[in-house]
Amino acid sequence: MKSEEPANQSIKVLRTFAIIAVLLGAVGSLGFTLYTGRNNSSVFLILLFCAWVLSPFMALLVVDFISKRWTDRNRVRLYGLMLVVAVVSLIGYSGLMLPRAKPAFVFLMIPLASWVLLAIMVMVGRRSRKEPK
Repeated sequence: MKSEEPANQSIKVLRTFAIIAVLLGAVGSLGFTLYTGRNNSSVFLILLFCAWVLSPFMALLVVDFISKRWTDRNRVRLYGLMLVVAVVSLIGYSGLMLPRAKPAFVFLMIPLASWVLLAIMVMVGRRSRKEPK
């Protein structure tokens, strides 16, 4: 039983880093969205883009909450996905990943890809749950 404690501790540390990354990724992504849309006269369009860009981050936090009954392996995968989504989003929205791409394409595709990966992760996580003790 004592051999499981360090593994659980490292999962908790990874979870903490993942949540911080998601929160920072959401704030940074929102900043890039507002900066990129600063010359757009349609406030409604900017709000729609902000909601779309923030939606994967909010979903990641919700899935983190419901993943408590998942196996440790799948929770570690979820935390890895949280880190990847945060980093890739910030790099993509900054213009470093696809410098010649139109901004609207980047701001539409990154959240879509994040949602697809998250949906796959949820399906995998739900298939293998921890047995109740």
